[in-house]
Amino acid sequence: MKKETEKEKQAAPEYPMINRELSWLAFNYRVLQEAKDKQVPLLERIKFMAIFSSNLDEYFKVRVATLKRLIKLKEKTRKKLNEDPSDVFDQVLTEVKRQQEEFGEVFREGILRDLREHNIHLLTEHDLNPEQKEWVKDYFKKSLQPLLQPIILDETETHLFLKDQTVYLGVKMWEPQEGQECKPERFAMLEIPTKKHGSRFVKLPTVDDQRYVMFIDDVIRYCLPAIFQQYQQFDSHAVKVSRDAELDIEEEVSGNLMAKIRKSLKKREIGYPARLLYDPEMPQDLLDMMMAHTGITEEDLVEGSKYHNFRDFFQFPDFNLPALKYTPQPTLVHPQLEQEPSLLAAMQKQDYLVHYPYQSFDYVLRLFNEAANDPKVTSMSATLYRVADKSAIAKALVKAAKNGKLVTVVVELKARFDEESNIFWAGKLQKAGANVLFGAPELKVHSKLGLITRNENGKLVNYAYLSTGNYNEDTSTIYADHALFTSDKRLTKDVEQVFNFFIDRHPDKEFKHLLMAPLNMRERFVKLIDREIKNAKKGLPARMILKMNALQDERMIKKLYAASQAGVQVDLLVRGICCLVPGVEGVSENIQVRSIVDRYLEHARVYIFHNNGEEEYYVASADWMTRNLNRRVEVAFPLLQPHLVKEVRDIIDLQLADDTKARTVDNSYLREGEETSLRSQYATYDYLRNLVPEGKNPAKKQK
Repeated sequence: MKKETEKEKQAAPEYPMINRELSWLAFNYRVLQEAKDKQVPLLERIKFMAIFSSNLDEYFKVRVATLKRLIKLKEKTRKKLNEDPSDVFDQVLTEVKRQQEEFGEVFREGILRDLREHNIHLLTEHDLNPEQKEWVKDYFKKSLQPLLQPIILDETETHLFLKDQTVYLGVKMWEPQEGQECKPERFAMLEIPTKKHGSRFVKLPTVDDQRYVMFIDDVIRYCLPAIFQQYQQFDSHAVKVSRDAELDIEEEVSGNLMAKIRKSLKKREIGYPARLLYDPEMPQDLLDMMMAHTGITEEDLVEGSKYHNFRDFFQFPDFNLPALKYTPQPTLVHPQLEQEPSLLAAMQKQDYLVHYPYQSFDYVLRLFNEAANDPKVTSMSATLYRVADKSAIAKALVKAAKNGKLVTVVVELKARFDEESNIFWAGKLQKAGANVLFGAPELKVHSKLGLITRNENGKLVNYAYLSTGNYNEDTSTIYADHALFTSDKRLTKDVEQVFNFFIDRHPDKEFKHLLMAPLNMRERFVKLIDREIKNAKKGLPARMILKMNALQDERMIKKLYAASQAGVQVDLLVRGICCLVPGVEGVSENIQVRSIVDRYLEHARVYIFHNNGEEEYYVASADWMTRNLNRRVEVAFPLLQPHLVKEVRDIIDLQLADDTKARTVDNSYLREGEETSLRSQYATYDYLRNLVPEGKNPAKKQK
């Protein structure tokens, strides 16, 4: 396991790099572009608003919180960093403010206007007619008032704790004075009860095809006199705090890691504020009173808008208007697997690739359930990173353990924001008799693997499942991934070695075909790049097509710059962070970067090396980030069957030809005007649908 030297860690890059934090903000802006794009159905644009907001919340809870911790380091320590965290922090806040302002403009001038054109009206407390006022008062009394617990703020130093990611109304109240103007008397706080209510929105009665909806915030604003009956004049404004979400876990070899995670999750609820988002129209005395009672300082303040938590727009009612959403795409069957009564028997004959979300995730569930019930299966192993709350995969593993099979499950307890679900299933599996492992010390287990061992005529035969995506039936409908079903001994032997690593934790494992981080993945990728460089210098064709979610690792970026300088053509498909700067003369003029943000989340990682015409393909769980290559257990697996190579190459070629949803690294669309010829996700669906033999039903179910 090769580690970076201290000199390598501290050396400032001498080649162009885009700051990681700013590159992530550029990615989130691509999400906002989808909310702006009139070619996207209206209700889907609203979902992209929610995704943008949810992403930004997590960004502040994790990345900005980390920046604030770095700023607090001693100056001598800070000088060892490549960039001054204070400067980066200032740039981040400037860009966030710009994006938030554009977000507000998109909402006001785009979304709300287009909703009205479709007879959907998002009303405020000022827009109600007499009938609606009476209806809102009655709804409030029955459905909202019982959920509210007002907190009066006074001059005492009573501490007020604001829950993470929860919207509050700060209220300034006046009581009429006889013969005088009203004067301010009290300040109060109200938690908006989104979870208790079940939604952030209230649908009002439809009148003559005119549909009406309100934020529950505005319902409460309108009904403040019913809460504070002794007051008659009110000024209310929303705030929301995002708290540091990093888990401070000392990852020891011994000790109860699960207990540590549980303890850290409780700390997360009361973590330091990463930001307080507030309505800039809020009067200063109300803001001062809130800061005094919460202990939040001015450095934590970030200007927002009247409404916060736009992620709640995931719950925006659709009013049963399918024309305002994406046309449903029936999930496709796999042309061969669908005809096979036994997946294990099918895997004996050949390898199969399944492409989510275009094709059904049901094949994974079938495989695990078949193995759990098969009396010849002796053992099952799996790595669980992010599983669904009601995970069918975890249930199958529980069933297998209860059926007497040796079940080994590697559960990653440090999967951010999914720790509680993973802890739950770890407990269920342990209770069923499974051998539950919690990864490896100092490493996060991010690989997506499964291994099934079967006794066939006295011999033990292995079957493996390798994927770029999680064992999660929920996200499989929106994340675009590739999954390999194989009994190829060249691969299953290496997969077995990965699970042996989890058991004995010895880094002396040899892998002939798999690339495994942190043991050999970086080294092998570097050798593959060096081979392209060598071929280019010989005048031979040299090319790499590299698809990933994020490109941040400086050493890999520097190696790509060297490839470009040698004449290697490098095509990058990077959805998220990309710290490489393409098109720089003498450095990266042979590198092109595309990013696709569309209906589905591009999640697969594919690495293609030309190799003088004998191309090598690797499909992986790993991005080229330092954390993936150095501090995570990741796996890249080769495609060894020509028919599978063709499938992946055809899909990648469609993505390289995308002129509808593809952007450059500076977020410029590749399309010219509104005329486009290819949208890769739709073209991929059509491509996979056409693989199904004529006369066979290509679809399983709507999604």
